[in-house]
Amino acid sequence: MPGLQMTQAKILEAVLFAAGDSVPLNQLAVIIECDAPATRNLLLHMAERYADEDSGIQLIELEDHYQLCTNPKYHMYAQNLRPAPPRKSLTQPLLETLSIIAYKQPVTKAMIEEIRGVNADHAVNKLMEYGLITEQGRLEAPGKPILFGTSEDFLRNFGLRNVSEFLQQIPVPTETVGEFIDEVEVDEVEVVETINENDEIGEID
Repeated sequence: MPGLQMTQAKILEAVLFAAGDSVPLNQLAVIIECDAPATRNLLLHMAERYADEDSGIQLIELEDHYQLCTNPKYHMYAQNLRPAPPRKSLTQPLLETLSIIAYKQPVTKAMIEEIRGVNADHAVNKLMEYGLITEQGRLEAPGKPILFGTSEDFLRNFGLRNVSEFLQQIPVPTETVGEFIDEVEVDEVEVVETINENDEIGEID
């Protein structure tokens, strides 16, 4: 890697480390005075280097945002610094609702209820509490209902770079979303640990 690119990579590493949270690609490009595609390539090389070195940290992508975080292999040691937060269970109704939101977003509660055929208040409130979905404006319709979509924490918890990766794990849905929930690959989606065993659908941090 040429000297200038090495310097830019070190700047990116310092900025991402200081940020703690995810940083948009365009903002990183401005910081190193480079265009977005070239900045993305630098970030890709950084991620590959961390992986090749089996580093204690990894670089993850979250919908054109980037973040430095602990390598899952060493996460148990990092947890010694502070108590782990209580783990939260994702039940089948919650996972079904989350899948609808991921596929149809932005979507209102009424749209979710039309697909599932049951009241969605509890499921939507729980997913909001868990930080897996966010409010994304209001629909221009009578009453202006709230629109919901998936969050960065949704991607982070499922180990995804973008929503498309989640949707690739399930077939195109029919009106009954429950029919395709069971197709989610257990070993590919860490949060879904017991999907084919019972109604409790794993846990999230």
